[in-house]
Amino acid sequence: MTQPALLHDASADASAAQRAAFAADVRAGLTHAPQKELLSKYLYDEVGSALFEVITVLPEYGVTRAEERLLTEHAEDIVAHLPHDVTVAELGSGSGRKTRRILEALCKKRPTSYYPIEISRSALQLCRRELGDIERISIVGYERDYLAGLAEVSQNRSKGERLLVLFLGSTIGNFGRLAANRFLREIRSMLAPGDALLLGTDLLKPTPVLVAAYDDSIGVTASFNLNLLARINRELDGDFPLDAFEHVARFNPDARSIEMHLRAKRDVTAHVGAAQLTVSLAAGETIWTESSHKYSADEMPAIADGAGFTCSHQWVEKEWGFAESLLVAK
Repeated sequence: MTQPALLHDASADASAAQRAAFAADVRAGLTHAPQKELLSKYLYDEVGSALFEVITVLPEYGVTRAEERLLTEHAEDIVAHLPHDVTVAELGSGSGRKTRRILEALCKKRPTSYYPIEISRSALQLCRRELGDIERISIVGYERDYLAGLAEVSQNRSKGERLLVLFLGSTIGNFGRLAANRFLREIRSMLAPGDALLLGTDLLKPTPVLVAAYDDSIGVTASFNLNLLARINRELDGDFPLDAFEHVARFNPDARSIEMHLRAKRDVTAHVGAAQLTVSLAAGETIWTESSHKYSADEMPAIADGAGFTCSHQWVEKEWGFAESLLVAK
């Protein structure tokens, strides 16, 4: 019987702390020299999360469909390589659509506890609606940053219970190379030997294909990017003129990453009350909002080893170019 899906609510104090952290990060990013920047995690408020769900079905953006094909084809095989008694925690679940195949395969064998971890409450609600019909599943969502939520799940599990951490969708690509390695080590520090991490990575492909994926022809990604300034206006008492900015996506060959920027179309001065900040941009100046680093499948064993894991198995979708790697904690 399906158990009710729950949400581990953040308190009012926690919400205030999150707003303060948002303001502090905006102040730090928009005063950063020489390149102004904003953290990509703030793209995913309620509006941003909804826009991203639209992006995932656009013809130019093949990442989500590739991962869904891969998980549909290989979910049973992936689950066959997991410990018997495993609890699942997902970092950045989104709607949970891409996770369904793994959870269904697990729940065929045994009742399974699933803990989606998201900073977006609306994404957790979507996830609950998407996955709540799976038989023998218990869902408890954590409205937390990735590592804070994972720490809670890891600390609260039963003695002897193994943990599977899902980090899908190539979200690891939003980190720079060194930051990604550091993040994987932080995940490993919360795991016991034998716990596992299923890591999704988008693979390097021709530049025109990559640029189109992050700058679609009907402008959904542009709206997604511009919503970050709109969110600052809504939540932090900002007054950015949205019509003064345009979305830019470009490939950085040295970093092997797509970069998203917001470029000022004219000289702009804006205020952010909650951050006690006045910021000016010259025409043509940009705010860097997201990077999406691309990988090759054969580099994953070395990356895993450096973070304290063994890359035990890997599955590759070749039509678009996407990999799932099962990393087991040493």
